[in-house]
Amino acid sequence: MNQVETNRFNKLYQRHLRLLKLQGKSQKTIDAYARAVRRISEHFDCCPDKLTLKQREKYFYDLVKSHCWSTVKVDRNGLQFFWKHVLSTLRSVNRHCRTKCI
Repeated sequence: MNQVETNRFNKLYQRHLRLLKLQGKSQKTIDAYARAVRRISEHFDCCPDKLTLKQREKYFYDLVKSHCWSTVKVDRNGLQFFWKHVLSTLRSVNRHCRTKCI
């Protein structure tokens, strides 16, 4: 990742950790979900918000071949949390700002 993308990833990653904590997730769950976000970012060398559906499908296909099923499920849950709570919140803020500015 270049520096701009790394900075973006770090901001999203920290937001992810905060939201997990605010939802009362246990420390082990936070660690596992955070690991899932780091693992997919390292795999594609980009911020996970830029991944296409096809890339995500390929990632999980490869993950099933290399890791146990429980790891796949935890990664899926962690990434679903990331995409649902971290990214959807950002989209909603962006929509709100656009309508306020117009």
